[in-house]
Amino acid sequence: MHSPNKSSGYRMIGLMSGTSLDGLDICYCFFQNINSKWQYYILAAETIKYPTHLINQLKEAHNYTAEEITALDFSYGKYLGEQVKRFVSEHGIEADYIASHGHTVFHNPTQGYTLQIGKGAAIAAYSGIPCISDFRSGDVSRGGQGAPLVPIGDKMLFQEFDICLNLGGIANISYDDNFSNRVAYDICVCNMMLNHLAGLTGNEYDFNGDLGRTGQVIPGMLQELENIEYYIQPPPKSLGREWFESYIMPILNRYNAYPLTSQLRTAYEHISGRIAHDCNSLKKTTMLATGGGAKNVFLMELIKQKTELKIVIPDSKTIDYKEALIFAFLGVLYLLKEPGAIASVTGANNSSIAGCLYN
Repeated sequence: MHSPNKSSGYRMIGLMSGTSLDGLDICYCFFQNINSKWQYYILAAETIKYPTHLINQLKEAHNYTAEEITALDFSYGKYLGEQVKRFVSEHGIEADYIASHGHTVFHNPTQGYTLQIGKGAAIAAYSGIPCISDFRSGDVSRGGQGAPLVPIGDKMLFQEFDICLNLGGIANISYDDNFSNRVAYDICVCNMMLNHLAGLTGNEYDFNGDLGRTGQVIPGMLQELENIEYYIQPPPKSLGREWFESYIMPILNRYNAYPLTSQLRTAYEHISGRIAHDCNSLKKTTMLATGGGAKNVFLMELIKQKTELKIVIPDSKTIDYKEALIFAFLGVLYLLKEPGAIASVTGANNSSIAGCLYN
């Protein structure tokens, strides 16, 4: 790979806050287009754990009044801007732009709306760096799901893999169909369910899947999970917190008398089974697995057992920061006025440039 030539590329900071609320991912990246192929370099990255009061605010934001959400939108944007300013100072970085995913409070594209908070204007003001944010609204306004947005980065930065699988709060998949159109969608909830159940045992998450490994599959619970109608719907489709609370939580509550290790074991069986079902139907060869779930030894063992794919787990920086990296890349696409929201992925009327710029 060529060494970065800073005069001919883009110095970007990507910000990502996932549904699992495990912290803010900050990723300083450099992008170059060499011979019509994009190259990327992760030059510095870290995850900042949220303070308890902010976790509680973000967790409860969907219950806030309009005024309270507006206040949090600005205060969270200030927090993000301040964290970037500290990050830049500590690492001696010169960044051209920030690209921020924001934190999702509402996501209901079928009703024509979505909301990611973390005001771009506040991020720019407190960091001193122009910020591109609000990547989903334009696509939702064009009849799309507004998600997933990562697939354009999968296609342009990780083209050597047939399938890209992200195992975050939600498991999603991205691949090219037979006509080289990118297809992507959310398969099922992943760490959102595992972390919820692990939390009931007093753990933040199930390290290596050690708790779930000791449990027994609960047949009735597994059957109920498998029977959820979402799984037979064709893409494009996407999931969010509201779906988890409406469809998964009632099932978990019905089986809460069983040992938590067995509830976890059943969750692992369901997640790995859904992923294998969808991947095996594609008749592909190689798959890149990233996101926090790629570090879960037990989950990866189950997926490998149930699929015939060659699964590649990359270096830890790529595992941890791939989404922040790709949002930084979406910022590059915005600057180039190239579509970041792809209609074949989101189901929108047409592909569109994603994001809004705050100087």
